[in-house]
Amino acid sequence: MEKTCIEVWKNCLQIIKDNIPTQSFKTWFEPISALKLEGNVLTIQVPSLFFYEWLEEHYVGLLRKTVKKQLGDEGRLEYNIVVDKSSNSGSPYTTNMPSNGNGADAKKQSMPIPVSINKDIKNPFIIPGLKKLNVDPQLNANYTFENYIEGDCNRLARSAGYAVAAKPGGTSFNPLMIYGGVGLGKTHLAQAIGNEIKRNMPDKLVIYVSCEKFCQQFVDSLKNNTINDFVNFYQAMDVIIMDDVHNFAGKEKTQDIFFHIFNHLHQSGKQVILSSDKAPKDLAGLEERLLSRFKWGLSADLQVPDLETRIAILRKKMYADGIELPAEVVEYVAHNIDNNVRELEGAMVSLLAQSTLNKKDIDLALAKQMLKNFIKNTSKEISMEYIQKLVCEYFEVPVDMVKSQTRKREIVQARQISMYLSKSHTKSSLKTIGAFFGGRDHSTVIYACQTVEDLIDTDKKFKGYVHDIQKKLKMS
Repeated sequence: MEKTCIEVWKNCLQIIKDNIPTQSFKTWFEPISALKLEGNVLTIQVPSLFFYEWLEEHYVGLLRKTVKKQLGDEGRLEYNIVVDKSSNSGSPYTTNMPSNGNGADAKKQSMPIPVSINKDIKNPFIIPGLKKLNVDPQLNANYTFENYIEGDCNRLARSAGYAVAAKPGGTSFNPLMIYGGVGLGKTHLAQAIGNEIKRNMPDKLVIYVSCEKFCQQFVDSLKNNTINDFVNFYQAMDVIIMDDVHNFAGKEKTQDIFFHIFNHLHQSGKQVILSSDKAPKDLAGLEERLLSRFKWGLSADLQVPDLETRIAILRKKMYADGIELPAEVVEYVAHNIDNNVRELEGAMVSLLAQSTLNKKDIDLALAKQMLKNFIKNTSKEISMEYIQKLVCEYFEVPVDMVKSQTRKREIVQARQISMYLSKSHTKSSLKTIGAFFGGRDHSTVIYACQTVEDLIDTDKKFKGYVHDIQKKLKMS
């Protein structure tokens, strides 16, 4: 009984499945269908040119052996490549390609691809009908490494981003997942990587796209029957920057299509950069196979910037805008707004706008008045100066002695309690607290706080001192 193309290909798949990883089989072989069998030539249909190139590059030896096992030593394989499914007739435009069986030399010896193949790859960002893939990366030119302030809160993410920008697809940070709360600079950093790549490697195809926009493009491609063009476009990229991937939650079909795009890019040595409001392990509503890929590379978090970093951010913005503000105003804004960078910059813009409209100089009084919408409980602001004064009055010691180098017991006690309360009731960093109390370092502040906590647990009299001072602070 004569074999059919479907039977031959089914037998080939059984052999292939036993010789490659399950995921590779699902990605590269399950989408293939058998078309015809003429003599000893088996023709299979693959969904795109990328499939053909990948199979010839990585699986040509395995394919040749399996086909010969089914059809004999003269057995050969040909590909039918789907180029476009969007024609008015509804029939896909295809081209046939032979399997050369020579691995890396396959592309050199294969039949020439028709020039029309490029014009039919639809760019979802640009009107269809391109002569070549000339991609607008959709990047904001203002988002660069130069204006991204580095601090302890973002050092790992920034360093990893810089490494990726220098060698996209060539580091172990693939994918690079940047995660953190709202307004902490995820989009800025992700786009800074893209801008740096385009600056140093202008021929690289880089695209920035939000998850929501990607999902909408996918829906549009389904409606217009151009899904093949959609996939081909993204698989053609050298670098994909996908913002807010947590929005994939619950969108199973979109997750599935991105899963296949991700696989192609990663296996082709292309770079994937992702951002999210949560770490991969905390993302809900995403398929496990997609989450596992998000964990392949590096996950770097962005934390709330400390006081010194917030001051540096404000000063950088002032320099960029060509303005000057009193140091006390800058420190007040940075001290009181610690939620995120976006809110910090927004407060500065509001302050400048109010000053310009009312023709008033910006001073501390204006800053306090105008930033009430950003700062909670400004009327009950507690400063380190006030804490120091209250503690010194309670223990009846001179204020200047607390900042001195003396080791007298009553002075050390007042200094340590002042440091402890400054850490508890202000937003100052350990470094700032240490500097305020006589130029001491942060380790001294840590030791002082630990000493106070230990004494509160073991010394009732000392505990009473601290509670009395805390009551006075609450009443202030």
